[in-house]
Formats: sequence, C-alpha cells, structure tokens
Amino acid sequence: MTTEIIQKNILEKTLDAALSTQADFAEVFVEDCYTSLLTYRNQKADQVSSGTIFGAGIRVFFGKEVVYVTTNDLSEAGLIKAAKLAAQSRGAVQLPGQSTDQNSRLQLVEKKLPSVHRFGVKPWEYSREKKFGWLKVIDQYARSHSTDVTQVQAYFTEKFQKVQIANSKGTFVYDERPYSRIVADTMVERDGLKESMHSSEGHLGTAEFVESIDLQRLALENVKSALTLLDAKHCPAGDMPVIIDHGFGGVLFHEACGHGLETTSVEKNASVFCGKLGEKIANDCVTAIDDGTLVNGWGSSVVDDEGNLTQKTVLIEKGVLKSYMVDEMGAIKTGYAITGSGRRNSYKFAPASRMRNTFIAPGTDTFESMVKDIDYGLYAKKMGGGSVTPGTGDYNFQVTEAYLIRDGKLEEAVKGACLIGKGIDTLAKIVKVSSDLKIDPGMCGSVSGMIPAACGQPQVMVSKLTVGGRA
Repeated sequence: MTTEIIQKNILEKTLDAALSTQADFAEVFVEDCYTSLLTYRNQKADQVSSGTIFGAGIRVFFGKEVVYVTTNDLSEAGLIKAAKLAAQSRGAVQLPGQSTDQNSRLQLVEKKLPSVHRFGVKPWEYSREKKFGWLKVIDQYARSHSTDVTQVQAYFTEKFQKVQIANSKGTFVYDERPYSRIVADTMVERDGLKESMHSSEGHLGTAEFVESIDLQRLALENVKSALTLLDAKHCPAGDMPVIIDHGFGGVLFHEACGHGLETTSVEKNASVFCGKLGEKIANDCVTAIDDGTLVNGWGSSVVDDEGNLTQKTVLIEKGVLKSYMVDEMGAIKTGYAITGSGRRNSYKFAPASRMRNTFIAPGTDTFESMVKDIDYGLYAKKMGGGSVTPGTGDYNFQVTEAYLIRDGKLEEAVKGACLIGKGIDTLAKIVKVSSDLKIDPGMCGSVSGMIPAACGQPQVMVSKLTVGGRA
C-alpha cells in the first residue's frame, strides 16, 4: 500500500510556511477520494455517476482562534502559497529566519499504522455489472412479493478515501477509508393510499461485503413494512411507556444526546451536559459508547481526520457521565483529553468533534419482558427523521413503523406516530435495556459536513414519553 500522496519534504515546507507568523499549531490534510453511485429504477439500471475529490486543507491555530484555507493546487508552490495565506490571515508579518525558501526545520517521521480493518478490491476494480445485479435482486424480490408494489429504487454507493495528515506536533500518517452502502426504497399503493419504506446496509470496506448480505430478506422486510402501513390506523396521542427497537432506534440517542456530548457544543457551553462529568444522568442499565475502532464499522477509521488514533470512548457508564468526544481545538478550549473524534466530510471542511459508531451498550433484559411490563404503550419498531434543538436536546422524531401494546401484548400496527421530548430527560427514563445490540449505518450532518456515522442500541424501554399522533 502506497503511503504517499504528497512528498514528505513538501509537507514539511508547507508546515514551516504555516508557522511563519508564530502560529501555535499547523496542520495539512491532503485528500484523494473516489466516489460512485449506481441507481436501479423502473426495473433497469438507471444512473451511473462517479467522480474524484483532490485537494488539501491547511489549518493554523493562534491561541483559540482557527484559520482554515483550502486549495486544489497540490504542487509545492501551491501548498506553500495556501499556507502563507493562512499564516498571514491575521495581518501578521513573517518573522526573520522563518523563510520557507530554505530547507525545512520541521522534521516529520511517518508513523506506520496497524489496522484491524480488512478491505478487498478497489471500487473501480470490481465489476459494475455485478453491482447492478445486486440491485436487480432487490427490485425483483420486492416486486414479486406483492402487486401493491409500485416502485422500487435501489442504490449502491461507494467512497474510497485516501488521506495524508501532517502537523506541527510531528504527526505524519496515511490512511485509506473505503465505504460501501446498499439502499432499498420501496413504494406501495392500494385504493389510492400510498406508503413507502427505506432500508440500508453499509460498512467500512469494499463492495464484496454485499455478498454476506441476505438481499432477499432486505427486500422482503422492506416491502412487508410498507404494506403494514397501508392497513395501519393512525396512532393515538398521549404520554405512555415506549419501547424503541434496536439498530437505527439509536438515532434518538445520537441526535438528542450524542451531539450534546461533542466538545463542538460543550466548548460553547451550548449543551445540557456541560459541567455534568461524574454526575448520575441515567439509570444503572444505561452505558453509552462512541467507538471508532469497531472492525469494519461504518463510522470507524484507524486515525481520525486530525491524525490521532481512534479509540473506544465510554461516554456514560452505568448511568454516570464519564467523557465527552474531544478534538484538537476542543481539548484546547475545554482542557479535556483528545479522544480521536476529529472528523470532517472532506478537505473542504475544518474538522470538529463528531460521533463515530455511537450506541447504547447491551443490558440484561429481554424484549419480551419489556412488552409484558406494559399495560398500554407503544413499540417503535422503525425510526425515521426528526428535528433536534442542539442546545437543549428538545426533539421530535417520526416513527415510520409502530405497534400498540395492550395488556403486555403487541397489538395492531399504527402510523403517524412521533416521539417528543428532551434528550437528557428521556435518558433518565430508560428503565430497561435488552441484550440484543444492533448497529446501523447513517449519515450525520454538522459543522464539518456530512460524515458516515453509525448509531445503534439494543431494545430500550422508556417509562414515559410523549407520543404525538391523533387524539
């Protein structure tokens, strides 16, 4: 594996230029990235698109002030020009003896990174016909299950990102991050009533992971969920116990709590979790983790986008807040230790503290015991989109598939449900956690762009939640 996009001596000179006006820290992030999207629609291959992203971001710190400059000119002259622009952005003047025309004083030593992730052939080396074959399987199985299926859209997305990161602390690393994701969207219609359902599978790795996926099951479960909505009545509104299913049900914790545990929010005192380290914020059954080291995990990598090794960060342990997610500038502003959480969409964005694979850890309860404990409540089987106010954690999340619970039994399907609450309050009301952990892929947007981030949990039981629906 090649470990060089830009020669080391050029990066050293670039960093010298960035430091030439006495910046406290300088960094170069170089990216060479291939992207591809295949779409299968109307029972045929519908779209092929691919492209490359190639550029560098140069970041300098002056105390707690950050300057970030990007460039597509990755020649020596182009990088040094961008670095000087960053260095002089505050009106500072280059100091004597800091000329970048001489040999570099900064000496980088490349660090070879051990990796637990296993990748196969590159995206451009794998048969496009075979990839479209997978999408065709999804389409055929979905349509064969019911004549109510009116449209199937299947997608296969790939990203192969190569990054090189160097900074004035001596960090000099290279990493490769291939991402693959397959998506199924199914539309159904009966008697003028239309419904749809969305499912996906993805990982950090190349296309051959699809060979391990049961595409028939993926397609059929998607159709069955969509058909269930055709017969479902509207969900009644009110306060009630709620069981949130495993997997993407973790999006509620991700959005309503996870973002508040990033120093992106904490450093601004814009989080309800500020100042609560060491405090009990949940029941003993709740342990929450953000882990960038899961083997081939959708949100994993060997190093983060600041060149720091990723790690497993226990955020909440048996209900006690233990840690935040901390990037380089977050560490400077808060004093907390870096957790390898600096992430960015591409070189066009400065990094920020972001989640990786974030989940509630397995507990000891069972789904069946949760259902039996509820006289009247809701089982939220599939979560959809929603909105969150980051500073307060107030949220409103759609439930795309749900069932009422009566007298300890699952009853009829309902639709139109939404969950309304405040993240820190909901966290304190989780009273049971099953042992059935599942983690699903997703895309997370924040100040440093859209990034692959996985969320998950076992089934969890919330003692009381406000359920929006029809009164």
